[in-house]
Parts: sequence; C-alpha cells; structure tokens
Amino acid sequence: MAERRVPSKTASLRYERRYFRAGFRLIVGIDEAGRGPLAGPVAAAAVGLPLERSDLAESLRGVRDSKEMTAAQRIKLSHVIKNIASVWGIGRSSAAEIDRLGIVNATKAAMQRALDRALDNSDTLPDCLFLDDMPWPERSDIAQLSIVNGDKLSLTIACASVLAKVWRDKHMQELDGIYGDYGFAQHKGYGTPAHLSALRQFGPCAAHRRSFRPVYEIAEGEMR
Repeated sequence: MAERRVPSKTASLRYERRYFRAGFRLIVGIDEAGRGPLAGPVAAAAVGLPLERSDLAESLRGVRDSKEMTAAQRIKLSHVIKNIASVWGIGRSSAAEIDRLGIVNATKAAMQRALDRALDNSDTLPDCLFLDDMPWPERSDIAQLSIVNGDKLSLTIACASVLAKVWRDKHMQELDGIYGDYGFAQHKGYGTPAHLSALRQFGPCAAHRRSFRPVYEIAEGEMR
C-alpha cells in the first residue's frame, strides 16, 4: 500500500540549506503584500533567519505562504518570527507613491525600505537576497535568488510574507477608522463588490490609488 504523505504546513528550508552549505550566511528573504488592491499602501518585509540553528524549522512550525494562513495564525506567528529572526524590517510605499511611480517601482521602493530597516543595526550587506518571483536588478550588488512561489517554497520568504501581510492588514484597519465609508477593515482595499459599490457612492478618498483603472474610471465619471 502506497504511503500517503500529508502536505507540510511549514515552508521548506531546502533553498536556504543549499546556500548555507555553499558559504552564504546572512540570507534575507523579501516579500510584499498589497500590490493588487485599489487602496492603501504596498508593504514589504525583509527577514534574515539564523540558519545555523538546527531547530529552526521546528521553531517556526506553521509559517508558510501568508495567504494560506488565518489572520489569527499570522498574528501569532509574526511575534515568533520577530523573536527568532537575525534581522527583520518592514517598509511601505503609499498610495500617492504608487500613483507617481507605478506599482512595480513603488514595490521596489518598499522593498528597499524594508531592507534598510532590517539592516539598521548591521554594518554588512546580506550575502544573498531571496525574492518571491520578482528580480531586483537595481540591487545587482547583492547576489539574488528569485523563486517562483517563493512564499510557499522558502521559509525565509514565507516569514517575510507573514510580516508584510500582518503589518498591512493592521494599517488597513487603521485607515478604516479614518475613512469609514469604504469597509477597508473587511476587504483590505481589494476590489470587492462592496468596495466598488462604496467607491461609486462616495467617490475615491485619499487612500485610493487613483492610477488603478476602477478608481480612475469612477473618478472620471464624477467629473463629467
């Protein structure tokens, strides 16, 4: 009888172990949250793990692609990640920056800010950056590995995924307290039917990305 394998609920350290054996020590994983929404910032997190720890995977049990976790799981494990990580930092780009720079460049700006904060107390650059399927040629001074579905396949990237998602969700809840008509706490700025309905009723607010088509079209309709 064939053995039935249960899918792991913790992202793998396979890539990290391979690079660690090759002499890389400070590997920083970077991931973003919020590229697609119609409102709010795009957030990024940078995380470096103590890869010399033999109990690392066990200590971070349950950390995986943040989209596969519940909000409660993400919040709980975000504290564990921060306590275990060698370095970590969070950066963001505002809706206004997204409109000015475009989402790709604004995301890279958030990534740079996250990396800067992670390295605030370090005088050395990482040996390597692990990126979730987003090459970063502007940082060609640092070795990089771009991994398709990296938040599922690399524990370092998964940790960054969790921190970025937790920070952004909390920020969207704060925006909900300022712009209460749009339901940001529920949909986090994504283009749900409820959000689009509120946009049509109230028009865009300062938190909206006016360069994104649904927001742009509704704003243009108001001006006619």
